[in-house]
Amino acid sequence: HHSFTATYLEGKKTTIEGDVAQFQLRNPHSFLYVTVKDEKGEPQRWAIEWGSSGQLRGQNVTIETVKPGDHVVITGDPSRTPGELKLRMRAITRPSDGWKWGGAVD
Repeated sequence: HHSFTATYLEGKKTTIEGDVAQFQLRNPHSFLYVTVKDEKGEPQRWAIEWGSSGQLRGQNVTIETVKPGDHVVITGDPSRTPGELKLRMRAITRPSDGWKWGGAVD
């Protein structure tokens, strides 16, 4: 387990858009993996770190909420490591049905 502030730049926001590849609802932090096309159209796999399974369930997020193939737009804090395709989740939207999440998790 680690501090989010040690891993992510909290004062900077990054937004990505792509398709869910995998969702791991687990402790201490859940992960959402999203395939995003870069400027050249090449797929890149991003790791989005989210809250614990208990925190997310308390906010009505279950393993069934986000599924592989869902097209999503995510805003988060980027990694402190330059070039690392990783974000701390701050907000997610699924345009197909308007589902949104935005909340606090530690």
